[in-house]
Amino acid sequence: MPTRTTETTVTFQRSFELTAIEERQPPGTYRLVIDEDEILGVSFLAYRRTATLLQTPALSSRTRPVQSHSIDPADLQAALKADRKAETDL
Repeated sequence: MPTRTTETTVTFQRSFELTAIEERQPPGTYRLVIDEDEILGVSFLAYRRTATLLQTPALSSRTRPVQSHSIDPADLQAALKADRKAETDL
């Protein structure tokens, strides 16, 4: 089954928490890696997400080793939404 991997970044203006990561994370830009498998047997090209990984620490931090955390995409979206809301509430 063909797999594709997409790498992007997400930026938080404030510290944030995700269920899958024990510690609160500082503000910054983080690498996000998404793995998807092709869905075979349909008449159009389609993919199913199989993994969402957030790499910590933030890209600007060189003091800690990089770790990949398997996270819930909905949890990430909620954290990003809360971060944007906090920014507009100022």
